[in-house]
Amino acid sequence: MTMRVAIYFAPTANDPLSPASTAWLGRDPVTNAPVAQPDIPGIAETTADARSYGFHATLKPPMRLADGRDWQEFLEAATRVAATVNPFDLPPLAVMDLHGFLALRETQPSSELQHLADVCVGQLDAFRQPPSAEELARRRRSPLTAEQDAMLVRWGYPYVFETWFFHMTLTRRLTPAEKALFMPAAQAHFAEAVAHPRRVTDICVFTQSAPGAPFTIAERLPLGG
Repeated sequence: MTMRVAIYFAPTANDPLSPASTAWLGRDPVTNAPVAQPDIPGIAETTADARSYGFHATLKPPMRLADGRDWQEFLEAATRVAATVNPFDLPPLAVMDLHGFLALRETQPSSELQHLADVCVGQLDAFRQPPSAEELARRRRSPLTAEQDAMLVRWGYPYVFETWFFHMTLTRRLTPAEKALFMPAAQAHFAEAVAHPRRVTDICVFTQSAPGAPFTIAERLPLGG
């Protein structure tokens, strides 16, 4: 099976963050339709990777389904996992520099966010096809700590549980000159959207139909049943 699935947090349709992020990245993750981006030199190339994945925060990283597992079984399990977590308030967000990338991040720690990510990773891991040697090698091209490498081996991704952090990627890694352009532009673009309080009421199942294809939202699963 070449399809990959992932569990992400993504803003709901009535959240001001949805149109703001769709415009910034240049693609609607629901319809996969292109969207006009702000008039900023180089924005299409700078957001290309993030555009392919769709605006999101990773909970259960992208994975292929293990042999003997199917889509319906995975969806039913993810629905049950969502039902075990109560809705909660998302901390205020802000545009931040994350190791050279720009991302929306929470402005204060959230144990509820951490718990949501932890249960998605742990309780759905039986559906994950282990990564190939090539995939492991690709992940290790970026320097990993011993703890991150251990997470990669055990969970197929270096940033889970103690190494996980909430982030909604806006750009690739920027040069200092690019950051001087894109940081204030992103702060202005998202200012109104991040000023609104928001509540986490569901998780999203994103799918990628084939290698290199964009991720799209396949299902929204309500929290708390």
